[in-house]
Amino acid sequence: QVQLVESGGGLVQTGGSLRLSCAHSARTERTFAVGWFRQAPGKEREFVALITRSGDRTSYADSVKGRFTISRDYTKNTVYLQMSSLKPEDTAVYFCAADRYGGSSPKQYDYWGQGTQVTVSS
Repeated sequence: QVQLVESGGGLVQTGGSLRLSCAHSARTERTFAVGWFRQAPGKEREFVALITRSGDRTSYADSVKGRFTISRDYTKNTVYLQMSSLKPEDTAVYFCAADRYGGSSPKQYDYWGQGTQVTVSS
């Protein structure tokens, strides 16, 4: 069983920054790819970013490319999502998810955290 816990969400003004953290159980180290997704009210859950098991490759949604950076620290069993130049349309609940291979579809992930709210005010 993989356990994921997100943190770091909050309220920020347009143009501001936040760093989200996804702490995962130790047994997932280098075993799972980790993805970040977000879901705004009334909308489907959408892909934001992912990082591979080895951490050597990352992928981003076009809407966040150049503004968000995903990284992982194996010593802390944590994956980060650094978000900069935030816009009101980035407002959503952000989830991290783990899967052996990962991908851009929520259906490709078996394990999910509980989510953390990010609100960007205009």
